[in-house]
Amino acid sequence: MKASKIAYKPVGLALGAVSGMVAGAMFKQAWKVLGHDADAPDATDEERSWGEVLLAAVLQGAIFAAVKASVDRAGAATTRRLTGTWPG
Repeated sequence: MKASKIAYKPVGLALGAVSGMVAGAMFKQAWKVLGHDADAPDATDEERSWGEVLLAAVLQGAIFAAVKASVDRAGAATTRRLTGTWPG
């Protein structure tokens, strides 16, 4: 394993934690904008319909994936700018 990849590991972990928090906040806002309750339904929430549960899951997954990819890509690009090597 390359040294740059090993050195990037802690940075990647920190960025992953931050991106999770950002994605969670973005999902909550998106769910409110769509006119739903403040809290998204859990899969086992008996009071919610299948459609609402699945919509929440799809929206949450899309937001988390987009935020994670954006943060990972920005972190790698910044690492390249600072060190001259791509961490992947």
